Formats: sequence, structure tokens, C-alpha cells
Amino acid sequence: MAVATWAFAVLAWLGGANALLNATETTTTITLANERMSFILTKATGYMTGVTLDGVNLLGTSVSSSTAIGPYVDAIFTPKQTLLTLGSTANHTMFTGTDSTGKKYGGMVLNQDNADGVPGAVLQQYWLLREGETNLHGFSRIAYHGDVENLAILTQIRTLFRPHGTFWTHMSVTDDFYAPEPAPDPAVASQDTGVATLVQDTTWYLGARTGDPWVTETADYFTKYSMTDTYRDHDVHGLVADGTRTADNSTYGAWMVYNTKDTFYGGPTYSELTVDGLLYNIMMSNHHGNTSPNITNGYDRTFGPSIYHFNKGPAGQSVEASVASLRAEAATHANANTYAQFYDDVAQYVTGYIPTSSRGKWSSKIHLPDGAINPVVILSAPGLDYQDNGFDVNAYQYWVTPDAKGNIVIDKIKPGNYRVTAYAEGIFGDFVYENITIAAGKTTNTGTLQWRAESAGTELWRIGTPDKSAGEFRHGNAPSSRSGAIDEFRVYWGAYDFPTDFPNGVNFTVGKSDIATDLNYVHWSVYGSTYTRPAIVASPTINNWTINFDTTAAQLKNKKTATLTIQFAGIGTEAGNTDVMTGAYANLPYNVAINGNDLETFVVPAWHSSSCSIRSGITCYQVRNQWTFPTASLSTTSTNAMTLSLPFNATAGAVTLSSLSVMYDALRLEVA
Repeated sequence: MAVATWAFAVLAWLGGANALLNATETTTTITLANERMSFILTKATGYMTGVTLDGVNLLGTSVSSSTAIGPYVDAIFTPKQTLLTLGSTANHTMFTGTDSTGKKYGGMVLNQDNADGVPGAVLQQYWLLREGETNLHGFSRIAYHGDVENLAILTQIRTLFRPHGTFWTHMSVTDDFYAPEPAPDPAVASQDTGVATLVQDTTWYLGARTGDPWVTETADYFTKYSMTDTYRDHDVHGLVADGTRTADNSTYGAWMVYNTKDTFYGGPTYSELTVDGLLYNIMMSNHHGNTSPNITNGYDRTFGPSIYHFNKGPAGQSVEASVASLRAEAATHANANTYAQFYDDVAQYVTGYIPTSSRGKWSSKIHLPDGAINPVVILSAPGLDYQDNGFDVNAYQYWVTPDAKGNIVIDKIKPGNYRVTAYAEGIFGDFVYENITIAAGKTTNTGTLQWRAESAGTELWRIGTPDKSAGEFRHGNAPSSRSGAIDEFRVYWGAYDFPTDFPNGVNFTVGKSDIATDLNYVHWSVYGSTYTRPAIVASPTINNWTINFDTTAAQLKNKKTATLTIQFAGIGTEAGNTDVMTGAYANLPYNVAINGNDLETFVVPAWHSSSCSIRSGITCYQVRNQWTFPTASLSTTSTNAMTLSLPFNATAGAVTLSSLSVMYDALRLEVA
């Protein structure tokens, strides 16, 4: 067997060991190893089949070709929509070098030309290890240069760390949310003890189990969608071994760290899977209805960098302390500046990576409207909603929270033209400013941006808080009653029986009712079917909601026009998360009536549909509409009734669920 080896040691004291970097290639494997980490790639599959930290096996024992593997990349972007990996037909090469700080590094390039038999289609993965680190740096590339102008949709590209066994015990999603893994894993048929019932795609009822920590601490239902999160503030997620199943009771962490998100799509409200026993890095997918870019002739995008980070903690800590400390250490790597020079040093090997010298900077200041809380400012594709930057396949995205004085600074921006979008909790509508031009090596300063909150007159009332989330409503962000106190929305939707919660439907009175109990987090067209309620329930008390409110003569004096604004945190049409136009309700009619007078039907297009409600989401593709009507339609002598309606007995043919739905962000009525 031919072996090529590159190795050296330097007399540097790093973590109590001499720095070391070995890069070894045989006819069947490539190995990258330093003084603490080792990664072995098997060329036949394109998977890492050996990952160790300080000699400890982090992948577990393989029982099949698809277990105890990773990190690895897979993608769906060809007409056949095949899930492609970089196995035996791909080209696997190794490279080595010394960076500008004198540190040695080794790398792997996995390349598949004519992917899935499509001339000109390319899938690539880059892995890099540097001495003195427990980081595996990664870049992923999809390209198409061929004869078909519009090849296919980029349905998904991701990397995964897929361990097997019982070594890993907990999943960490956010700073505030971690949970134990279910035991045994219901997704592994050989481990199913007969008390795991599939109720939806990758969703199981586990309530009949005894001794399962997920059931004890979290919920009767387990789904990978419980661990989704939006990407605005999401920098790290991972797996934790609490020490109960390690040889010396040490704790371990395996983390996905986002030190950049500029090559992703969908902006800060993009919502995706993070961890479910597998550790995901999903760069593009439409699980929650995110806009999928088209693979057209000339498409060429390198996603990343991102980092698989591995760490170790002492024995004897509580689970909470172990998760917090390991997570906090991993989060220190989620900084675009920390490894920027290293990425510049290896840019010669990574096709499509834009080095720092070829990027620019933007500075500005934004004057926020009164009441704006937790604002965010976004740079994205010009002329498009930031959620739709996938329609401009060359666009990058950036966002930042302004400081207390409204100052904005974003560095390392890809040159080009951008739209500025700002939104904030408490403010209806977004601020939009076009034509910010970024040039390489220069700072663009746009002075002060004046954001004046939209207004259609005098506000009579609002329901909910405009924050691009349905979390304030019943079964939203409220904590569950179990010890893990998981947000209720994260639990499978069928755990909350709408006909039981609202036997007479939703009948909400402004100024009297409580949004936390009297408005559901999902408005269904029908309810069901679920594990506990197999039959679909269709009733006017489900698809029609009533909002009651009073108006006085003084409020309407000299007012001619009323404006109703509804912002939706997510809408599920018959298109689900596919954008497919077929089906009676792919484009979903939504109706509003004021005191029996129908307003113009709002038709939600298929490409604005998401799977938010059925996949444990609370923030998905944002949609809004405004209706105007004469104030003469309002009564000053009796209570007004506004009816919000989805089509009666309307169902979808999707594999996930039969119901259509909307999720409300906030509603407001104004008069002028």
C-alpha cells in the first residue's frame, strides 16, 4: 500500500504538548492529526470514519456503512434530486503548508466532477486541521457550468457529524436550551423497544417509555424539529457527553461553530435543524420553507468557513455546568476575525473563497423609531426581500445589532451592491434602503439612516408584538411543565389538542382577553390527524377566528379609512415547504370580514409557504398584508366583530400533515 506522509514537530508549548501536525495519505484513506485530534477519511465513502480527541473515540462503533461517520458533506442539487456524497467516484487529495504565523496545517479536498452524471455539475468539500487546535475547518462548494440554463433547485447542502452509540448524552441548541438525547434512539430500528410510535416524519411518541431521560425531562414526543433555531444570534450548537459513559468521567463536546454566515441564504430569520443526536451544519435547506436558489448555468458558490470544534471538560461537574462551560468555550471560536488570516493563507486551495484583501467595510448610523427594541440591520441582495436573497445566487448577506447610539459597522463584506433592511421588536414593518455599494479595500460610509415607523393613521389597537415570531401566543414560548422547561412550540404540534383547548373556537376581545391563553400559536384550517386524535376535525370553530373590539365616536371622528395590518410569522399552504404550485390550496386564500363585510381576499403564494406549524417552528418565512376599508363599516354603538378565516375543511396532500395554517406575528388596526 502506497503511503505519503508529511509530519513535523515544533518546540512550542501548546496545551501541555509539543505542537504536531501529521498529514498521511494511502490508497484508501487520508489522515490529518495533530497533538490532540485525529481525523481519518475513508475514500470509498467520503466519510470520516475515525475521529479522536486525546485518544478517545468520538464516533463510536460502526454497525453499518452509515453509522459512526462524519464529518462529511452531502447535497441535493441535480434534476434527479439525488442525495450526493463524495465517495468512490470522487477525487480525494491532500495538501499541506505553513501559515503566516508559522503554524503547520494539513488539508483534504474532495471533488466530484459531473456530479450525479450531470456534465458540468461539481460538488466539493474542503477540510483543514492546524496544529495546536481542536478545530476541523470546512468549506463546501457547489458549481454548475453546463448547457442547461436552469438545471434544478438547490434543495439542500449540509455537513454532518453522525456518531453511533451511547457516548453522547445531551444536545445543546442555544445558551438557554439543552436536553438529553432519547434512549434508545427511536430513529434506529434495531434499538426500537416497541414503545416508540412514528407520528410524523422523524417524529415519535415516546410517552409509553419508562426511564427515558427525554420523556422524563422534556416531552412525550421527540422530533428533530424541536432543536431548530433561527440564525440571527445562533453561533454554536452541539453534542455533550456528560461523563457518565466515558472511561474517566471526563466530559466532552462536539460543536458546530459558525464564525461566518455570509454565504448562507435567508437572512437572520432563516430557521433550520441544529442537532438531534446528529450534529448538523445545514448551509441551505427548505425544512421551514426557506427560499431555495435555482442552480443555473454559471452557479458557483463556496459555503463557509465553518468549524467542527471538539473540547473536553473535567469530571465531577453537573450536567448544567458541563454543558454551559463546554458551550462557552466553543463559542469563543465564533468570531469572523479569529481565523481570518488563516483562511487568507489557505485561499489558494479553496476555490471561491474571497480573501480579506478583496472585501470591503460599511459604516453607518441608524436613527430608530421610538419603541424599537432589539433592532437588527441587514445587508442583502438589492431589490429583494432579505428572505429571498436566494433569487440572486451571487449575493452574500450580513447583519449586525446597532450599538446603543445606533452605530453600525460591518467588516469583511463581499464587494457589490446591497439593500439595507432593518427591523425591530415593537415596530410594524421593515426599514428598507437601497443601493449601498461596497468596494474591495474601502470603507463605505452612508451617514445617518432615518427610520420612520410606518403609519396609516391613529392606532386603535394591536394584538401581539411585532417581532417576527408567534411566541407570545398560547403554546408558543411558554415553558413546558417538565423539568427541562422546553418552550412549548418546540414540542410536536399534536401535543396540543386545539378542540380541547378551544372547544368554542377562538373568540378574542381586545382589551379583555389574554394573548397568552386566548389566542393559539397556530390558526388551523382543520385539526388533525394526530397520535391522540386520528380523525381530522373540520369545524367553523377551527378555521374561523373572531376578534371583538369596540370603537367610539370620538375615535372615528373625521376618520374615513381604516387600515388593518397583519404580519404572519409563518404560513403553511398546500405547497408546504416545496414551492410546488399544484394543488387546490398551493396558493392559499385568507379572508377577513368586518361586521359581516368581506374584505378583499389575500392570496398567499406558494413560494411564501413554510412548514413552520407542523415542524415545531415559531419563526419562518415572514408574510404581511394590509387591508383598507371605510370606517363606516365600524360600529360605535355595539361591539365590532372581525372574522379571520382559512378555507373550511381545507386539507393538503403533503406527507407531513393534512391541515393548512397561519401563524400570527402581530395585528394592528389604524384609522385616518
